[in-house]
Amino acid sequence: MATPVGDARVDIRPASGAERLTLALGHGAGGGIEAADLVALAEGLPPRGITVVRIEQPWRVAGRKIATAPPSLDAAWLAVLEALGLGGPVAVGGRSAGGRVACRTATQVGAVACVALAFPLHPPGRPEKSRLGELAGAGVPTLVVQGDRDAFGSPKAFPRKRSSSFVVHAVPGADHSFRVPRGQDRASTLEQMASTVAHWLLS
Repeated sequence: MATPVGDARVDIRPASGAERLTLALGHGAGGGIEAADLVALAEGLPPRGITVVRIEQPWRVAGRKIATAPPSLDAAWLAVLEALGLGGPVAVGGRSAGGRVACRTATQVGAVACVALAFPLHPPGRPEKSRLGELAGAGVPTLVVQGDRDAFGSPKAFPRKRSSSFVVHAVPGADHSFRVPRGQDRASTLEQMASTVAHWLLS
């Protein structure tokens, strides 16, 4: 799919039965739409009536290994969503950098909600470089799904104010890629995460 900054790729998993919502998802700076958490949502949400649209950024489609700057990411994301013309209520989201894109553009695309998986609150070891403003400024209700071993910000690093427009769901044992320690079942962890996201979106 053409965008002002190159061709993007789209994968659509339609809802089973009556569609209740569409969730558009972007990937992070270290991988594409094949990330385990994005796959878990693409497989786990359609049976619950949620269509999942995964959008692969042009830099990734072109085979580059380094993500482009935020303005370029936002431009591609907005162009794809406009071209798709998704009907009905639409939520946006993504993992890591993709969640940042979704937060920055949520109100522009008329999203009803935002889902941020492994939100990179700060670079590892640099809590003073906070990206809280992007999350808090999403302008729509936002769910953050964060592993409690995430080096980019543990669940405890997010401020808990009643006035916050976002809620944080902690995933025990998980790191930034939702990998879990030996002895903990990753597949089960990802399934539970998908169930949590679906319940929040449809509640």
